[in-house]
Amino acid sequence: MPTGRLAKWQIILSEFDIVFTSQKAVKGQAIADHLAENPKDNDYQPLHTYFPDEEVLFVGTVEDMSEQCPEWRLFFDGAANSFGVGIGAVLVSPEGKHYPGAAKLQFACTNNMAEYEACIFGLKMALEMEVKELIAFSDSDLLVHQTLKQWVTKDSKILPYHCNLLKLARQFQSLEFRHLPRARNVFADALATLSSMIQYPDELEIEPIQIQLQDKPAHCWVVDKTSGKSPWYNDIKEFIKIGSYPPEASANDKGLLRRMASKFFLNGEVLYKRTLDLNLLRCIDEDEAQYMMKEVHSGVCGPHMKGHLLAKKIMRTGYFWLTMERDCIDFVRRCIKCQVHGDIIRAPPTEFHSMTAPWPCSMWGMDVIGTIDPPASNGHRFILVAIEYFTKWVEVESFKHVTKKVVANFLRDHIICRFGVPETLITNNAKNLNNDMVDGLCEQFKIRHRNSAIYRPQMNGALPYALMAYRTSIRTSIGATPYSLMYGMEAVLPANVEIPSLRILMETKLEKADWIKQRYEQLSLIDEKLLNAICHGQCYQKRMARAYNKKVHLRTFEEGDKVLKRILPVQDEAKGKFARNWQWPFIVQKLDYMSPIEQLPVPLESPHSNPGQTDEFSFGL
Repeated sequence: MPTGRLAKWQIILSEFDIVFTSQKAVKGQAIADHLAENPKDNDYQPLHTYFPDEEVLFVGTVEDMSEQCPEWRLFFDGAANSFGVGIGAVLVSPEGKHYPGAAKLQFACTNNMAEYEACIFGLKMALEMEVKELIAFSDSDLLVHQTLKQWVTKDSKILPYHCNLLKLARQFQSLEFRHLPRARNVFADALATLSSMIQYPDELEIEPIQIQLQDKPAHCWVVDKTSGKSPWYNDIKEFIKIGSYPPEASANDKGLLRRMASKFFLNGEVLYKRTLDLNLLRCIDEDEAQYMMKEVHSGVCGPHMKGHLLAKKIMRTGYFWLTMERDCIDFVRRCIKCQVHGDIIRAPPTEFHSMTAPWPCSMWGMDVIGTIDPPASNGHRFILVAIEYFTKWVEVESFKHVTKKVVANFLRDHIICRFGVPETLITNNAKNLNNDMVDGLCEQFKIRHRNSAIYRPQMNGALPYALMAYRTSIRTSIGATPYSLMYGMEAVLPANVEIPSLRILMETKLEKADWIKQRYEQLSLIDEKLLNAICHGQCYQKRMARAYNKKVHLRTFEEGDKVLKRILPVQDEAKGKFARNWQWPFIVQKLDYMSPIEQLPVPLESPHSNPGQTDEFSFGL
């Protein structure tokens, strides 16, 4: 029961007979508008075209489709708002060259009519450029499905556009329409929105808009040398000395100069800044400020402190200039020794890119664990392990001796015959894993055999139990257990046998023929479970990318930039406590965004390198 002020207002408002009604969802109004424009008859059955996580299932960007679509591509969109109606289209050549176009419609039309106008506008652009094979992308479900004749066109306003569109489509040798999420059609959407909101007379012609990329801010906070010989405090000094103002000063400038002059003190020809604790700091010019920052920061007793501490130490030394704090921060950022000894950047430099495996069980890693002491009751002292890289499925078998014949039989019986032919097999350099029998088997089934670095984990004796727990646990990435995806049913746990569950009680009453029939039915439905696992994995990758990208601090480089290379911890000589974390600066000579790592020989003399020495720089993008 409410008490206090809440109860008081409840009693006051109760006499007005106020009824609370929750607001309806906005999507309901959108559905109502759609049904009003497209009335249905008794025999009309609308199609359900919504797919869950449509944006997730659409892998790749507009730029990524250049490799998949060697033909000409057309992206179009229409925009209708309170300012007007605009359409935009972008025609992309097979070489990746873009030809944008936009138009403002001087007549009223709906959103669907604007989509058709944009499509016809883009098709006419393609015909003028003599394009014969074209793939058109649109974010309008209505236009795409009506053009593909999956939906019936019944609106009297849309019907003329539909007929005109089909007439233009006959002039192409090949014309294909594909649906594209709105997030992937931003270029055409921006052109349509811009053209719809611009208000201009009919006789005015607007030139094409060029978008420039600016990687540096327009303002500059560093202390630069002035064109004359006067320091920054010359106006304050002249006002205190003779009471004169600069010739171009306005009334506001004069008032500001008087207020600033009250905080300074002139002793002969030297100007001092009066602090709040009545200390006097000598004002210095640009050259003296640069010398003071260099001496205090990296001089004889310079501790290479941070920018804020550097400004405070200079003030304690007895000097001052107007932009001291900002200049000290920029000076410390340019110090090469502070950079090479700086902290390691933990933030990821690029966004998260998830990968999928279209080839199930395509890559396996195989290794030998042993020797195990004491041996098992059957005398087995070695364990041969094979792990699938994508699903993390594990296959193990124990042996007395792991010979080349044992490895070849294990690969044939437990990998190829059970899971199909893999694409790649990765092992170490051991002789029992690299021999003529294994190489012959890989050559027979066209399997690529690769070697990796040697790594032998210690055996704790609980491998079978760990494998059982892993296979019967639901994995977050696939939303199911690996056992159910491989065999079509969940495994029977020891607890189910100890205390019989309903499943155990029902299966014990089945005849052998009925049990085999149900198993065949379960195996026939396993494809649906695999597709659900793939969909769940894509959604999981989308969530991981969204969480990962929150921590990303993008770092981009251009040719000619000076960069530092991180010293990796894996090296022959261990680094000391005071060793630098970054190597001396290198100059970027080439950027290759198609390759993740580019080896660049960049000659640059450093304070501790020999003249003419050339370093190899591993530049990662």
